[in-house]
Amino acid sequence: MKYMENHFDLRIDPRKLFPGAKSVITLMMGYFPSKSQKAHTAKISKYAYGKDYHHIIKERLRHLLAALQSEIGHLQGRGFVDSAPVLERSWAVRSGLGWIGKNGNLLTKGAGSFFFIATLVVDLELEYDDPFARDYCGSCRRCIEACPTEAILEDKIVDGSKCISYFTIELKDMLIPEDMKGRFDNWMFGCDTCQDVCPWNRFSKPANTDAFTPLVEVLQFSIKDWQELTEEGFNRIFRDSPLKRAKFSGIRRNLRFLGY
Repeated sequence: MKYMENHFDLRIDPRKLFPGAKSVITLMMGYFPSKSQKAHTAKISKYAYGKDYHHIIKERLRHLLAALQSEIGHLQGRGFVDSAPVLERSWAVRSGLGWIGKNGNLLTKGAGSFFFIATLVVDLELEYDDPFARDYCGSCRRCIEACPTEAILEDKIVDGSKCISYFTIELKDMLIPEDMKGRFDNWMFGCDTCQDVCPWNRFSKPANTDAFTPLVEVLQFSIKDWQELTEEGFNRIFRDSPLKRAKFSGIRRNLRFLGY
């Protein structure tokens, strides 16, 4: 995605985002849902089942920083979660939390990949964890072979120009290319195929955060319900949901592209 090229110097050097930075603390928060959507409906990526994670995690980062300041004393820091040019996955690997899988996601042996990554940059030197967890993907190619649009390439590269998540969420004010017709496997918002087939996700456990409890509408809406949803209804039901990123117009476009 083109925007990833922006502010590259900031991505590789947190000191340019937070002057005085000396350490990066990486945190993970699981979002795997306890329930699934009904069958034969427009599919939504699991991370969007509940409330928008940005607000939830930013608040927790503020509490963590305050707790550290109370415990340690003089300490300044800044938290990030998809809100600035920070290479969260790279820092997570450097922190020893996991490895980058062939689908480009951070994988951990004990929790798979259904979690959000947050970063807290602080102006204090710490005792650091051992960097770089071992890569446990081995010869497995399930994510590569399962991707509906063949967006996952070799060498852990994901082609954004073929990714369903890109088309259904990030692509704004444009039509989805016709050559993708019939290849979305009913994904309306995001796509979890590469995570669903990953063997390490058999260890995923349901999130214990109330904010990530799936909305009833996300679980129960049929195709007919989505078709009949008005903009007013969308804004009311999904006002705190990640689905807002695609907007009502984007959801309608995606439904039409799926043939509904």
